Amino acid sequence: MAVDVVHAPVKAAPAVPPPPRVRRGPRRSLLVLGVLVAWVVLWIPLRGHQIFALDPSQLTKLHVRLNDLRDTVERLRGTNPFFTGFVDVIRNAIDGLTTFLQTLLSQPFGDRPVPLLGWLGVVALATFAAYAFATWRAALLTAVGFVCFGLLGYWQESMDTLALTIAAVLVCLLVGIPLGIWMGLSRPVERILTPVLDFMQAMPTFVYLAPLTLFFLIGPASAVIATVVYSAPPVIRITAHGIRGVAPSSLEASRSLGATGWQLLRLVRFPMAKRTIVVGVNQTVMCALSMVTIAALIDAPGLGQVVLHALEILDVGTAFRAGLGIVVMAVVLDRVTTAASVRVEARYRGGGTARRWIPLGVAAVLTLVAVYLAYTFVWAAVFPGSDTGGAFGPSIASGVSTATGWVQVHLVGFTDGIRNAVSYGLLNPFQALIADSPWYLVGAVVVVLGHLAAGWRTLPLTVPGLGLLLATGVWHDAMVTLASVLVATVITMVLGLACGVWMGRSATVDRFLRPVLDAAQVMPAFVYLVPFLGLFGATRFTAIVAAVVFAAPVAVKLIADGIRAVPGTVVEAATSAGSTRWQLITRVQLPLARRSVVLAANQGLVYVLSMVVVGGLVGAGGLGYLVIAGFSQQALYGKGLAAGLAIVLLGILLDRITQATAARGGSRPQP
Repeated sequence: MAVDVVHAPVKAAPAVPPPPRVRRGPRRSLLVLGVLVAWVVLWIPLRGHQIFALDPSQLTKLHVRLNDLRDTVERLRGTNPFFTGFVDVIRNAIDGLTTFLQTLLSQPFGDRPVPLLGWLGVVALATFAAYAFATWRAALLTAVGFVCFGLLGYWQESMDTLALTIAAVLVCLLVGIPLGIWMGLSRPVERILTPVLDFMQAMPTFVYLAPLTLFFLIGPASAVIATVVYSAPPVIRITAHGIRGVAPSSLEASRSLGATGWQLLRLVRFPMAKRTIVVGVNQTVMCALSMVTIAALIDAPGLGQVVLHALEILDVGTAFRAGLGIVVMAVVLDRVTTAASVRVEARYRGGGTARRWIPLGVAAVLTLVAVYLAYTFVWAAVFPGSDTGGAFGPSIASGVSTATGWVQVHLVGFTDGIRNAVSYGLLNPFQALIADSPWYLVGAVVVVLGHLAAGWRTLPLTVPGLGLLLATGVWHDAMVTLASVLVATVITMVLGLACGVWMGRSATVDRFLRPVLDAAQVMPAFVYLVPFLGLFGATRFTAIVAAVVFAAPVAVKLIADGIRAVPGTVVEAATSAGSTRWQLITRVQLPLARRSVVLAANQGLVYVLSMVVVGGLVGAGGLGYLVIAGFSQQALYGKGLAAGLAIVLLGILLDRITQATAARGGSRPQP
């Protein structure tokens, strides 16, 4: 009997539908180009309308009110309890600390015509401290560096700078380490402090000098407080990072043994975070030295005063001589604190624990002998040759002045050619477009470009920020400054991309360039002006070049790190597919390092903007000039204060837009 076999029908696999066609709008780069073209087209008929350009001596109602506020504060200074019971107490305490350190290092003490610690005692103590906390190499560098201060003829000025730096660092550590520990232990505290620290670090250094002098007067107290504001964020953040980074297993083991919260902090968290905290101390020391020299604008004593006065009279030789002293101090402090952090790290890992009691004892005895000699004998208290400008100081200043004169005479064609090419080919057209456009046109362009680059998240910040910038009454000067900042940032990014890609692709180039970039980052901002002042004179271009050299190291290092972080497998795959070196860079490495590139642009902008007021010392104009004029002329105090506020607003706008752009780029799938 035949059986009909009925086969179950085989279900066919569903057909895979084709991917939906995505309607792509115009590329963002084309939209940006369209906005820029529309801007130029509208600029032609609207040029010069509603740009709010003011003469240097012309004031708005806001500026007059700020002047009146200053007069009111000065009237209340001696009677109001806020000043007598709070502001004056802080000022007197910091003045007392600074005066005490100066009597030890630089200024006469009582009836003594010399400090308590003469030059020999200071060199011996500094060398002993470097040996005790770091290494013998750091101690040798310290001894040589401190002797160089006297050989340059600026022993007293160098010790004044060191005294202010020590005072500021002590206050930073006294306040910053407890706050950092608290921030590392408490997430609510971290959420509260983070925006405050962001604001302190994003705000250009000069901006809070004028408000501080309004309350604390000019002098060492205001200089130390301004330095603390600038230098405290690194130690707070890094301390919190170290406390938060302690291994949970170590904490759990201690808790299982019955350790209390205080015991955990004292015996586990703090010792294990000590190496990280020392790194924070290093960063704070370098920030403090940089700010102390800048605080010469508010009558802070030291090497900054020498540089400032030399810049005012265009004495390049003297400025270079004092700037060399600042560089030597920066290198010594950086290397000693870095070596101290390395030593702490080695001790933590179980190495570098050889006992040095005998060498330390011998060094301590020699240090005490040197201190006694410096206290007793004039030859050990007053650096030899101080009355004649030091052994090398006059020769260095004369040589630099002679070289500057030779360059200005024989290389004037080359230097003027570079300056004119950048000024007439890039800066002047860019400044004309930005500064001579109506305020509403610039505002609209900024809002649209911010939206295209970073999305809608920038709108709640951009619109109020532009409105406040307009309300400061220095809109035109702000646009002049913005043009210079953007030009300097473009040049910085060109250098950053060229050198960063080179470093990221070559380990040999990285080993050569990275120490140079590290050294460039420890130099205070004043130092960058000196060589370019000799080359190009007091012009806007000098300020731009100094800002580029100041900002380029951080941009180069960020881009190099981004290029190096591209996975090797991706590079090998692209190479095996036949990509040329140029295609590999432009189509693989740079797109994958896009977030690092945008972050480099962000940091380049911030660093360039921090040089705005320094550039005002050498003819940059714009907001930097107004800030300096506010320090030197009573009638322009309010206008200088408004210019400082405008710098803050520009910094916040540029910083937040570029940060949002970086965040948006990082959230996208990479090619």
